[in-house]
Amino acid sequence: MSITPCVLGFAQRLLASAPLLLPCSPAISATELARSRCKLHRLPAAAMEDGAAAREAERWEGYVDWRNRPAVRGRHGGMLAASFVLVVEVLENLAFLANASNLVTYLMNFMHYSPSQSATTVTNFMGTAFLLALLGGFLSDAFFTTYAIYLISAFVEFLGLVVLTIQARTPSLMPPGCAKVAGAACEPVSGPKKAMLFAGLYVTALGIGGIKGSLPSHGAEQFDEHAPRGRKGRSTFFNYFVFCLSVGALIAVTFAVWVEDNKGWQWGFGISTIAILLSIPVFVAGSRLYRNKVPTGSPLTTIAKVVLAAALARRGGAQSASNGAVIDRAPSPTGSTDMKEYCKPGDICGVADGAAEVATEPSQELVFLNRAVQRQPRCGALSCTVQEVEDVKIVLMVLPIFFSTIMLNSCLAQLSTFSVEQAATMDTRVGGLKVPPASLPVFPVTFIILLAPVYDHIIIPFARRATGTEMGITHLQRIGTGLVLSIVAMAVAAVVEVKRKNVASNAGMLDAAAPLPITFFWIAFQYLFLGSADLFTLAGLLEFFFSEAPARMRSLATSLSWASLALGYYLSSVLVTVVNSATGRGGRRAWLQGGNLNHYHLERFYWVMCVLSTLNYLFFLFWAIRYKYRNAGVIKG
Repeated sequence: MSITPCVLGFAQRLLASAPLLLPCSPAISATELARSRCKLHRLPAAAMEDGAAAREAERWEGYVDWRNRPAVRGRHGGMLAASFVLVVEVLENLAFLANASNLVTYLMNFMHYSPSQSATTVTNFMGTAFLLALLGGFLSDAFFTTYAIYLISAFVEFLGLVVLTIQARTPSLMPPGCAKVAGAACEPVSGPKKAMLFAGLYVTALGIGGIKGSLPSHGAEQFDEHAPRGRKGRSTFFNYFVFCLSVGALIAVTFAVWVEDNKGWQWGFGISTIAILLSIPVFVAGSRLYRNKVPTGSPLTTIAKVVLAAALARRGGAQSASNGAVIDRAPSPTGSTDMKEYCKPGDICGVADGAAEVATEPSQELVFLNRAVQRQPRCGALSCTVQEVEDVKIVLMVLPIFFSTIMLNSCLAQLSTFSVEQAATMDTRVGGLKVPPASLPVFPVTFIILLAPVYDHIIIPFARRATGTEMGITHLQRIGTGLVLSIVAMAVAAVVEVKRKNVASNAGMLDAAAPLPITFFWIAFQYLFLGSADLFTLAGLLEFFFSEAPARMRSLATSLSWASLALGYYLSSVLVTVVNSATGRGGRRAWLQGGNLNHYHLERFYWVMCVLSTLNYLFFLFWAIRYKYRNAGVIKG
């Protein structure tokens, strides 16, 4: 048998050392030794193939690291990576609320806007910032990673805050000083100075929206949703995300507000600028640990394609082939993780995101969309997969839950409007310290800071043991609890307002400017219930939208939580206008009109909010009972 010269040469070089290599073996020829060595050369090749397969199994499918290399299990993701996001959230929310919580004062005292103009400007600013979260979420899903969107958005917010800081620091960029004498008119900011103000505000709002739309989903993406430990870690992350959001808010409404009122607004804007600037290196410090979801194109394109395909599908046309396997949904998110519960002997089970996708039929919810895959489309470009149809169904099914939270956020809007005005008429002294009205949101954020760890480490473990389920309390149960608490909060607010007005009447101080002889701690009760409602609902809503939404739409879906907050603020303004219009007919005094809160019928408005919140809860209950959670791709047939 002939052997190549290179192998012979290799064998001859090893021949002298053969007794050392094989001391217990008889002498062998060079040819036999070469054959043995060639076998040894083939073994590493096989081992290399096995190693490549093992490395492939260790990769997070659909995820990359910060250098766009495949993310690896054990190296990327996990609670340590998410911890950087939590620290960033403290700084980010501090930068946002340090200005937003007291911005109305700045606009009134320094830009010489009227109270109504100031309130409208602040409402529009905050509403725009939260609505722009949808843009940030869309870009994160479609074109960029959440990692990139956060860095870009933080830099944009930094630029906006720099503009505001420069204007507040430079007298020539501010409107002329206002002579505070009777009858003197204050000229509001106008021209280039006004343009500079609004440019700074809305560039800042653009950055805030991008951050709100990318940061929560970036942190949640660090956990493996296919493992119980990962799902529990993700739930803990969302709880502590709200906790860290509140820590940032607490610093903003105490320290930052004090600086703005006592040291000047250039220092207040400076605190925000430094906070958002510091958040960038903190975020970047976790780069080596992050796993970043690869964007998969516009989710809006998928939604439009499925809806059009279902609408234009030929009636009675040829149906696509199917083996009868149907995507199943679960009444609880716990069920979505337990294959044994839904895959009975004889069932056809698979994973909807993988190979089983082609061999399944769509679920029986929203069956009119099933025509997109059951009938041949008129246009080839409208061809849809079962998974695309199911993705669109999920989006449509979560929308009623989204709408039901807007009323809750309208109740929360009262904390920064009428509740503050109520407290301003009361005794706000704590010992020798007088608490400024802009710092009153310290109550709800303090309650959230105290309740979040209790909820995660005591209530949830107890609920898991009591129910025997992985979640303990489902997402919709958390949201529903928040809605109930908002109803109680509005009832408590009405009762407290009745007591406050009775004190004013009995003391003969209905028209007095002096503080009433009643402590502002009575307001703490409605703050307690609304703060608890915010904890349950916001954390539950963020996790609900993230876990239920299709992987390609998660950032956009999570952004709906912030859009609900924006619409709640707008709804609050609309309700005040409608109530005043309805109650002010026939020459009567409107409930919420005038310059003296003691002559308002605020308690009646709170009762209206209580009734509307109750009706909203019934609306939520109707849809929540019928909602079935996404079954993590489990397929039955």
